[in-house]
Amino acid sequence: MSEAGPWRWIPPITAAAATQMAIDRWMLQQLLAGGPPLLRLYRWSAPALSLGRHQQRWPAHWRHAAGVELVRRPSGGRAVLHAGELTYALVLRPEQRDREAVYRHCCRWLQEALALAGEPLQFGVASPAAAAQRSSCFATATAADLVSASGAKRIGSAQLWHGGALLQHGSLLLDPPLSLWKQLFGADPPPLAPLAWSADQLEPLLRRAAEQHLCSGGLLSQPLSPAEWEAVLALEPLGRV
Repeated sequence: MSEAGPWRWIPPITAAAATQMAIDRWMLQQLLAGGPPLLRLYRWSAPALSLGRHQQRWPAHWRHAAGVELVRRPSGGRAVLHAGELTYALVLRPEQRDREAVYRHCCRWLQEALALAGEPLQFGVASPAAAAQRSSCFATATAADLVSASGAKRIGSAQLWHGGALLQHGSLLLDPPLSLWKQLFGADPPPLAPLAWSADQLEPLLRRAAEQHLCSGGLLSQPLSPAEWEAVLALEPLGRV
């Protein structure tokens, strides 16, 4: 499904919203420049709402929500609240362009890891048109998303294609904050049972699952260099709303 050879693993980074989206953009640029596929997990230094690339309308109170950063994702989809969750991003050159098949390939490692954590996940069935009618990504589950046996959405994912190169990133809900979710979306978060492991415990499990089910050539850990950080910071304005 994707190129052989080792992937680069960027160790987990906790940072502000604009910085995280800039790193994801930079990852795609590196792949387009001939670099290897990359994978990373990350967390947000403050609660944030990321808007889909084409999401032009959202409630006015989102901009004024205290302590919540608003940022534009490079990928599509609807708004995601980044709080009480773990985010992943990967870039690669898939061998095919059937998007549903690519989602299934790029999410298999997540399914394998969550099954070990006690929650088998299946893909959603809602249509993209139905999802586009909602302001929140987690209000519906399409074939890009992973849901629990009860139908509650655990992982929402989105893509950006550039020629044959793909950026896919997504949010894995752990303990979404009830009051903040209600304040922003006017509804409760998905009714998910607590996982057996914390985010700290899940991170190595997710990495091992990726090595076995996504990165056929293995994962080589390499933090961002000072020069790479400089390139990332130059991309931050692209994510500002």
